[in-house]
Amino acid sequence: MSEKYDVVVIGSGPGGYVAAIRAAQLGLKTACIEKWMDADAKQVLGGTCLNVGCIPSKALLDSSHRFHDAQHNFDLHGIGTGELSVDVSKMMERKRSIVNQLTGGIGGLFKANGVTPIQGTGKLLAGKQVEVTDAAGEKTILDAENVILASGSVPVEIPPAPLHDGVVVDSTGALEFDSVPERLGVIGAGVIGLELGSVWSRLGSEVIVIEAMEDFLPSVDKTIAKEAKKIMTKQGLDIRLGARVTGTEVNGDKVTVGYSDADGDQSEVFDKLIVCVGRKPVTENLVSADSGVSLDERGFIFVNDSCVTGAPGVYAIGDIVRGPMLAHKASEEGVMVAERIAGQKPQVNYETIPAIIYTHPEIAAVGKTEEQLKADGVEYNVGMFPFAANGRALASNDSEGMVKMLADARTDRILGCHIIGPSAGDLAQQIVIAMEFGSTAEDIGLTVFGHPTVSEAVHEAALAIHGHAIHKANRKKRK
Repeated sequence: MSEKYDVVVIGSGPGGYVAAIRAAQLGLKTACIEKWMDADAKQVLGGTCLNVGCIPSKALLDSSHRFHDAQHNFDLHGIGTGELSVDVSKMMERKRSIVNQLTGGIGGLFKANGVTPIQGTGKLLAGKQVEVTDAAGEKTILDAENVILASGSVPVEIPPAPLHDGVVVDSTGALEFDSVPERLGVIGAGVIGLELGSVWSRLGSEVIVIEAMEDFLPSVDKTIAKEAKKIMTKQGLDIRLGARVTGTEVNGDKVTVGYSDADGDQSEVFDKLIVCVGRKPVTENLVSADSGVSLDERGFIFVNDSCVTGAPGVYAIGDIVRGPMLAHKASEEGVMVAERIAGQKPQVNYETIPAIIYTHPEIAAVGKTEEQLKADGVEYNVGMFPFAANGRALASNDSEGMVKMLADARTDRILGCHIIGPSAGDLAQQIVIAMEFGSTAEDIGLTVFGHPTVSEAVHEAALAIHGHAIHKANRKKRK
């Protein structure tokens, strides 16, 4: 007789494990299926985000930034360091320790909340039955009142640059280098490519980023994208736009990359090549043909605004559905679905999901870009403030970048905020909250911000919308 559950979750990434915990908190008998295992055949929870994505990359970004800061900026503070060196193995050991702490913590949270972890690969069958295939190939069937599909995504591979024995790697492989490559190629100037390129550039690699698109960070507000390219180029990243990779050839421990750009056919030789051209949903063999769940031609599952699929009682969240592939988006969808199963009526506000790029300086945004507002015919006002005029940023020697805020010209409601600068991700969160409550630029302007803080730049950008900024000259002044 098969085991029966109120909720079965397939996948334990930031969408799946959060959904499972919240469902259990609401009194629902919940199981979470995860296929990932470590070298000791022990189940590993947390999905891509905790194991080979958000967390380990941020650990390396932090380590590499500290090295770069010590190498280039400590002298400004009167701090002498002598000769510096990089111990990559110790850096990786620290990264793994952080990952193990967090993934192990999910197991503890499952136990505390009564979630049953099940090792294996889950597949949805007809009638909300879930087939689980364990590591030995044994199959069991779970009966579920509700199923949440949260299988996540994997890096996209491209035919001109197949992965090859640690020389040509994806984003996962780029987190496991055992030494600093002398010359590093990165295919793709998106979020992942820029973050990983920054890590190894700071540690001493000569980094060339090859991007097929003509525009740099096309989804980012153009003012911020232009500033980001200027700063990253100054930092040493060689960013080549409009460059389409045509092929790769591995010779021993080197790889030759061929690409074409406006000047014709080009080639470069690298010690390592990272392929970062996007991610795709993990939905192959996730659902049976008669499950009632429909997929599009790219493998994404069709859902409505509440993440309900075409099969009653079956939900899909995170990277396998429409919208940005962001861990926090997946988590909020997981909470929403769990609460809806329990009879509540929450909804995710997709207009206020922040996006962050963890380069240095960070890039963060929420809401509409100026280009989107123009395309939609919305009349708006702009307020900008540079971190170069912020006391705390100057005192911290971290004053590159700016805050750009957009507000409706008629209602003054905040429509978007775009930041490149220190702690941009944390600063943007202030505006996420403000937008969630329908705040106006005037509301932010009337709010007291602590001094000296980098958040004062947000305050000044809001004041600048109406020509009231104090610490910079205003383009127009109003009474």
